[in-house]
Amino acid sequence: MELRKDPITRSWVVVGQAERDQDRPGPCPLCPENSAHSNLLLALPPQGQSQVRVYPHFRPLYHIEGEPGRSADGIFDRMDAIGAHEIIIETPSHSRTLSQLTDEEIERVLEAYALRIADLKRDARFKYVAVFRNKGPQAGEEWPHPHSQVSATTFVPRRILYELRAAREWYRERERCVFCDILRQEIRQKARIVDNVGDYYAFCPYASRVPYETWLIPRAHNHQFEAPSPGENRRHLAALLGRTLRRLLQVTRSYHMVLHTAPNNLQTKGELSDYWATIAGDYHWHFEILPIVETRSKSYSIKEVYFNGTLPERAAEHLRQIDPGT
Repeated sequence: MELRKDPITRSWVVVGQAERDQDRPGPCPLCPENSAHSNLLLALPPQGQSQVRVYPHFRPLYHIEGEPGRSADGIFDRMDAIGAHEIIIETPSHSRTLSQLTDEEIERVLEAYALRIADLKRDARFKYVAVFRNKGPQAGEEWPHPHSQVSATTFVPRRILYELRAAREWYRERERCVFCDILRQEIRQKARIVDNVGDYYAFCPYASRVPYETWLIPRAHNHQFEAPSPGENRRHLAALLGRTLRRLLQVTRSYHMVLHTAPNNLQTKGELSDYWATIAGDYHWHFEILPIVETRSKSYSIKEVYFNGTLPERAAEHLRQIDPGT
């Protein structure tokens, strides 16, 4: 496995063959009675029977030992696939998905997200730490057992770089956070708001890339998910996440969920060299959930232009009408 950089888009691509456990028959490796992995990174609660367990990925895309070893290949750049790749097992139960957990249990999963991000950011080699969840076979789910994944990379993903640059330019021109501005307008207009619990809101973005795309974001400004602002109530976020996922699962059984948070501020080189002056004011953490509704999507069919056949206003209205249950 190695990383290669596209000199035009400036995105890094992992190339090589990674063996995957789902191709092997046998018992679920994430169930407590079957796990042979001994390198436990985190358990919550730490005493007694743990609900959440975190392990290094059994077949990681990135390896934590060594240095990136960035080098030239003619005009191209390459480096070793150094980083971290972890599995967050959300519950001992094989059949209970994240949306079926209690608010307290979902809050514990969110706590695991924050703790792993904070720990991995202590390693100055890593520029970015991402948490993501692939639910359903159409989303590339590796195991049916409820789990999320964490990856720490020596580069910043292209989508995050786009957000950072746009947020920085908006802040330079207006001295305001673009995400705060977006949320204020969504709350005022109400047409795309799906739900809110406490200080957290779920809404379908104005330019949704796929049908029923939904973002979760706090009203109070904060650029780092792993460092809650004073007064933040993560139980409210847990409740909203559970309600949102239960709504979306009435539309589709497959989705991608990604947590967007600020990069590692121990990094001051490369693409991050001029980002730290205003990032605490210009960036805003949020979850992005991209449901997979269409079996044959037209997205990317014309030079990566997204096509969304469902107006976000109608998607939000439909989701609001769905009873999220408990």
